Amino acid sequence: MPITLVRARSEVDAKDRAAFEGLMRKTHRQAYGFAFRLTGNGAEAEDLVQETYLRAFRFFYRYDAGMPFTNWIYRIMSNAHVDALRRRSRLRTSSLEQAGADGSTAWELPDLLASPDRPMLESLLDEPLQKAMNGMTAEFRTAVVLADLEGLAYDEIAETMGTSVGTVRSRIHRGRKQLRNHLLRNYPAEYGGLADEL
Repeated sequence: MPITLVRARSEVDAKDRAAFEGLMRKTHRQAYGFAFRLTGNGAEAEDLVQETYLRAFRFFYRYDAGMPFTNWIYRIMSNAHVDALRRRSRLRTSSLEQAGADGSTAWELPDLLASPDRPMLESLLDEPLQKAMNGMTAEFRTAVVLADLEGLAYDEIAETMGTSVGTVRSRIHRGRKQLRNHLLRNYPAEYGGLADEL
């Protein structure tokens, strides 16, 4: 999925633009994987990746080269995801004035064309686990994904999420507990052994 950077407003000169594009190419697959795990939907993941890289490009002059670029991208993506969830919750209600003459409401359907990475990423998380992840709050889901799926250390997660290590530990613990409870409650036959593991 190419991202057009030409239209983005930025204080980035040509040298920084080339550096950014190189970093973007190197991290795109990881960013999409993280976005897919946050959203659980290929189309939403692509939108989140695009929004993330546009924000990153606009503020590339603030990037600290001492920080891993992927951590910086994950932080921007986490914030963009929370922003999108807030916007979505405000737009969720459909007014009666928007209903058609027969009382039906027109909804825009998502594009179901799969990206090349989608089948591989969907296979990483089975359906019950993805449903459980989607039911978590954004903060818990982000912390669990960064720790358990991306393999980041607690201090890296704290830096990425802009919070303390103690908060990260708490979110991971509570997120894992939510996952375990959801899976045990809804899929006891498949995940009955989780009671001892988590």
